[in-house]
Amino acid sequence: MAGRSARLLGVRVEKLRVTAWKRYGHDRLYVNLPDGTSVAWADRRTGEVTFLTPHYRDTVLDALARHAPADPAPPAHAPDSSVPPPRTRPAPLLPPLTPENDLARRRPGAALRELLAESGPGPLERLLDRLLRRRSEWDSWRQGLAGERLVGAELNRLTRRGWHVLHSVPLPREVDIDHLLIGPGGVFSVNAKHHDGKPVRVDQDTVRIGDGPPHPYLVRSRSEARRVRAVLERFCPFDVPVQPVLVFVGVTALDLSAAPPDVRVYRQRHVSALGPLSGALTSAQSDQIFDIARDRRAWLSA
Repeated sequence: MAGRSARLLGVRVEKLRVTAWKRYGHDRLYVNLPDGTSVAWADRRTGEVTFLTPHYRDTVLDALARHAPADPAPPAHAPDSSVPPPRTRPAPLLPPLTPENDLARRRPGAALRELLAESGPGPLERLLDRLLRRRSEWDSWRQGLAGERLVGAELNRLTRRGWHVLHSVPLPREVDIDHLLIGPGGVFSVNAKHHDGKPVRVDQDTVRIGDGPPHPYLVRSRSEARRVRAVLERFCPFDVPVQPVLVFVGVTALDLSAAPPDVRVYRQRHVSALGPLSGALTSAQSDQIFDIARDRRAWLSA
């Protein structure tokens, strides 16, 4: 068995054969070794890829991605099982990365921290607010900063599992993406919401905090994911599906009984559930996306 595994790992990508198969209502692509041994198959209707030889994953994904456009690889429906198909349009190149444009250096909540430093109340005003127990317009910003730090710390732990993480990615018009997670399971635009001591209920289109009015968090998260995808696909030679993620910090309860299927919703301590996801991107694709996303100049026209 060990000898056969070694032979499998030594087979070059271009020697793998991808064969279309339609029968009994199924539409599949089979990936086979030169001797006819099947190592994986992909369902072209669902986009799911089944690996018969798990350690052969990256080579199979590369073979599917290189498959002829006339008989395309599975569409990217699910973030944890899709293979981004190739595109024929050439992608523009960014200039060499410079330290001042490297977003990998930014800490969680960097945009809020900068805003508070430039425009927030001074030490004396903050002391008076505490002594008089009066709320300030800056309280929600400080609470948001605390939430981004906590979620950022959870996401940073995923780097040990092959993920890349960016924080406070700046967009035009003084807005930013709280966190961007890039790795084997795909690309995720992560939005942190800090509602300390409040219950949260999520349904198909709205989010309610306690008994308050609905918040448009889902609409904004979807819009943000579309902006991220547009930027990344401008510079990548392959499609880059991006899924929105909402992470709630400090809440007493999170009701997801009617949550939408297109937005992932977690409490802060459960965001690590993204870690095991795989099959959406190869290591090379993940690295390429990260190299683009970390460059501030890529986001200037987002």
